Amino acid sequence: MKKRSMLMLAALMLVLSAFLAACSGGEKAGTKKNDNEGKTGETSEKPQDGGTLVYALDSAPEGKFNYAFYGNQTDQYVIDFFDENLIDYDAQLKAQPHIASWKTTDNKVFDFEIKKGVKWHNGDELSVKDWEFALKVIADKDYEGPRFDNVRNIVGAQDYHDGKAKEISGIKVIDDYHIQITFDKARVNNLDNLWTYPMNRTEFKGMAVKDMMGSEQVRTKPVGLGPFKVTKVVPGESIEMERFDDYFGGKPHIEKVVIKVIDPSLSVGELKNGTLDMTAFHPSIIDQVKALDNVNAITYPGVSYYYVGFRLGTWDGEKNVMNEPKYQDKKLREAMYYAINRDEWVKAFFFGVGKPVNRPIPTNHWIAADNKELDQYKYDPKKAKELLDEAGYKDVDGDGFREDPQGKKFVVNFSHYATQNPTFESRAKALTQYWEAVGLKTKLTMTDVNLYYDMLEKADKSVEVFFGGWSTGSDPDPTPLWGSKALWNYPRWVNADSDKLLDQALDINVVGTDSNKRKDLYVQWQKLFMKDLPVLPIAELEETMAVSKRVNGVKFDVSGMNRPNEWWITQ
Repeated sequence: MKKRSMLMLAALMLVLSAFLAACSGGEKAGTKKNDNEGKTGETSEKPQDGGTLVYALDSAPEGKFNYAFYGNQTDQYVIDFFDENLIDYDAQLKAQPHIASWKTTDNKVFDFEIKKGVKWHNGDELSVKDWEFALKVIADKDYEGPRFDNVRNIVGAQDYHDGKAKEISGIKVIDDYHIQITFDKARVNNLDNLWTYPMNRTEFKGMAVKDMMGSEQVRTKPVGLGPFKVTKVVPGESIEMERFDDYFGGKPHIEKVVIKVIDPSLSVGELKNGTLDMTAFHPSIIDQVKALDNVNAITYPGVSYYYVGFRLGTWDGEKNVMNEPKYQDKKLREAMYYAINRDEWVKAFFFGVGKPVNRPIPTNHWIAADNKELDQYKYDPKKAKELLDEAGYKDVDGDGFREDPQGKKFVVNFSHYATQNPTFESRAKALTQYWEAVGLKTKLTMTDVNLYYDMLEKADKSVEVFFGGWSTGSDPDPTPLWGSKALWNYPRWVNADSDKLLDQALDINVVGTDSNKRKDLYVQWQKLFMKDLPVLPIAELEETMAVSKRVNGVKFDVSGMNRPNEWWITQ
């Protein structure tokens, strides 16, 4: 199984509509398994070689086809076909050797060994120097991506980033197959949080880091380690790949893969006609997909959730600063939460594959707090109105909408990402109606998904209240999303008690290797989070995927899909 990355940002899982929309496979996150127990096309036949797999996205990729630079899930879907993680994760989201294996006696110093003979698509043999190269790119001062947190804790990485050192002292290359990485201190999750995606040094030789994201090596001619290699990219339209016979995991059965962008309204028709083999899809069409005789409608456990966030501050380039006053009053945020009928909203827009969530951790993850331990914020418009009254938000001029405590016009400026899926605007409008029902005038702005997360990352002042999502990774540590120094902490929430709990949950001296101690700290953190309410957790969904019955060997579990070299097509 592939690693379900913490870095599937909201943007990751909210990028597709019928295909997803950040953040992880069709915009969903949930609990139940499908009737096929997470498998499709399983037969007793011997796998056959040949054929072309057609895989659909319903939103155009940004075109950042490199793990170090990508920022949304459409790009990640493409990358997963042609590139590879050095380590793997099983159905319990535990790290397993893959290309790399490791040893450590103290969770501070790790000795890694990679397999010999692993080939890049350009014929180069993989070396640990390619991994070192990727770590240095991400730690570089000119790196513009959001993944420095996955390198920061290596000894010397911060000095390298700040220009105080020419090398990262905690990285020691022994030879082409062995590397030692030393962290600044022992942590429970040093391995899980470590960036484990190499970059081909030959392809980027002589290129400045600031030029990499826009280069053809990232945009149109990417080189990876995966089962398929890219042969053609038509930006915004399609990506073609062919089988990589030297794939270290075994020669793929399928000869070619075509990934194309389609209008989601056409996906059911294409599935029915056999011109499309595989696509994630939005819950709104699940009954139509289930009705197709030639397609399996797969649902499997998700680890994603969706929320409404508040812009509480700004990003100063290194950390979050909570300096925006409009939504600082917690009673206002609580009132907006009580005003939402989440049961009604989830049923209306997620068609039986979702449920309300009361915490920033999906139910399927082992650190999830029991609902009984958390404030529930159940739908209560009367309480919402009372809280607004107490906070001084009252209708002064008699127009039916409340002014702020200073008597000035108050408008909730609410933003939601836009793709080709029409249900997104409908569900966003439904949220605005809940708030207006308790007297809060609300203005909705729908923004193209690729621009949307760029605006959030830059703390654009026009984005005040926003819809977002997240897919929790193999390591449940919430720091990359909610830490005070996290770029993806879009509300710009700063809380010293939160940081302390998150740090303790990773500290070997505090929790040792006791998962129960670690979970207890995360439960305490979830309680704190739900009392402070920097965002309003709304829903968690199951993952949904449509797979043609001619495609065999595809398996799903909470970690994602198995590698596509194991798939095969009935000829």
